[in-house]
Amino acid sequence: MDLKLGGQVILVVGGAGTIGSEVVKLLTEEGATAVAASRSTPLSIDASDEASVRAGIDQVIAEHGRLDGLVVSSAPAAQTLSAETADDPDTVLAAIEGKAITFMKAATVALEKMREAGYGRIVALSGMNSYKTLSTAASARNAALNVVVKNLADRHAGTGITVNAISPGFVVAEPDAEVNRANGDTTVGEVAEAIAFLLSPRTASISGEIISVGHKAKGVILP
Repeated sequence: MDLKLGGQVILVVGGAGTIGSEVVKLLTEEGATAVAASRSTPLSIDASDEASVRAGIDQVIAEHGRLDGLVVSSAPAAQTLSAETADDPDTVLAAIEGKAITFMKAATVALEKMREAGYGRIVALSGMNSYKTLSTAASARNAALNVVVKNLADRHAGTGITVNAISPGFVVAEPDAEVNRANGDTTVGEVAEAIAFLLSPRTASISGEIISVGHKAKGVILP
């Protein structure tokens, strides 16, 4: 199926990371103009700084004439969260700030431009930890992100703009590494493919969804 991504201009915040770089690669193969942004790419964006995000998005539009899609995958990996401080209030607050609020800052600026155009696709990178306990920081940051995604999606229902999140389990980055499907493992390429699908003009009917990639956490029925 042709995802009709040819000619689309898509900004990938966190585009130098493991998942972000794979998204950029796949979108480029699909004919899109995929612009990678991070603190280390030619388009430098500090996702935690709204002014930096705004300047970056303005630059994308100035250079390419439009902004059709936004992917935010800039949060630190779950493995970087310390288990020893996972229930510390300051750690939890910082984790939420680093994932949910950072996404919200980028999405808010992008939505201003997308409302003017009457079209847009926004995809966040959440995670299975939103369904699990054991780490308050890991659970809270993803759960908060999911709440933001649903609220933004509802607010823009019927406008031509969709807002969704991908929720992978453990992501296997090494191409030759074993992928434990029963445990919900997935590959970087599979995560990128799911993100590309949600960025497609064909997915106008999908918004406000948190889509699991890999087997959804065992024992979870809702949400």
